[in-house]
Amino acid sequence: MTKKIISGIQQIGIGVTSVKEAWKWYKSNFGIDIRIFEESAPAEYMLPYTGGKPRNRHAALAISLMGGGGFEIWQFTERTPKAPENKIKIGDYGIFAAKIKSPDVKAAHNFYKKKDLDLSEICLDPKGKPHFFITDPFGNVFQVIESGEWFRFDRKKITGAAAGVIIGVSDIEKARKLYTNILGYDEVIYDEENVFEDFNSLNGGTCKFRRVLLRHTNARIGGFSRLMGASEIELVQSQSCESGKIFHNRYWGDLGFIHLCYDIHGMDSLREECKNEGFPFTVDSAEHPKGASFDMGEAAGHFSYIEDPDGTLIEFVETHKIPVMKKLGWYLNLRKRNPEKPLPNWILKALKYSKVKDRQLA
Repeated sequence: MTKKIISGIQQIGIGVTSVKEAWKWYKSNFGIDIRIFEESAPAEYMLPYTGGKPRNRHAALAISLMGGGGFEIWQFTERTPKAPENKIKIGDYGIFAAKIKSPDVKAAHNFYKKKDLDLSEICLDPKGKPHFFITDPFGNVFQVIESGEWFRFDRKKITGAAAGVIIGVSDIEKARKLYTNILGYDEVIYDEENVFEDFNSLNGGTCKFRRVLLRHTNARIGGFSRLMGASEIELVQSQSCESGKIFHNRYWGDLGFIHLCYDIHGMDSLREECKNEGFPFTVDSAEHPKGASFDMGEAAGHFSYIEDPDGTLIEFVETHKIPVMKKLGWYLNLRKRNPEKPLPNWILKALKYSKVKDRQLA
């Protein structure tokens, strides 16, 4: 059985009311401008999370060659996506915020401030590192953090892409059985309990929390590891306020951060490991009648989902094919490569030819 390899965060799923409107904002403000795939089709595999029947949707996977995970921008096309019953607050169970990496937090803050966007002041985390929060027009919160790790540095861009998430949990120790034991976030950067000043600007942020920031000591390996880079998970547990599930009474694909997705190799090994650790696959494309390789129009592969102890969805994708230069018919077949070896930089940099222009998002 092929061993498990986690290459990094492939993407964070974001449920929106308009793929083009949201993508245009993410391109303008985060530099998410490379199309990996885009299609409109029924979501036939996700029945446990879509009311037991397929739901038509329009979805696009977009990345930045600066580095980091991308966004899967996801829109229902047959129903109006549902907003949370109550305004999401820090500590609610699920993905509260996506972490976006920047080479210069102060410069990024000034850039957004001049654009009159919805953002907090620059603040310090428990280790004294500067960061700030920015909220998109659709109510999604992003934490801008400093990073010195870049795949293809672009001086014209103020940020790279996704470098992690903040996740609300009911029990940090139980959650770490997944995030540390399976996903490999084994390094504790801080583990503190307090009323945190840098949370003051967030809804519910004046409560007392335990927060644990986790990173992985081992560098990620695999085809896309250089592009996706390192990442971190921050687990937040409320100690003084009541928390609820962010996706309570809603479908996967409704508004907000719908999942956290990892690029992996060795799906069979991962399936067995997750089962043994108490996190069995709840969705597995290999068991679908249409066959083992899931076709996403311009890309293909295996995918599966598990739930963390509070029901937050974690996706795994074993990529088989992606377009590099679609106009020339150049598709990369990853099944013929050494799964531990990073793809050559020149191949990944060729993805620049899939850059999306503003007029394509009008």
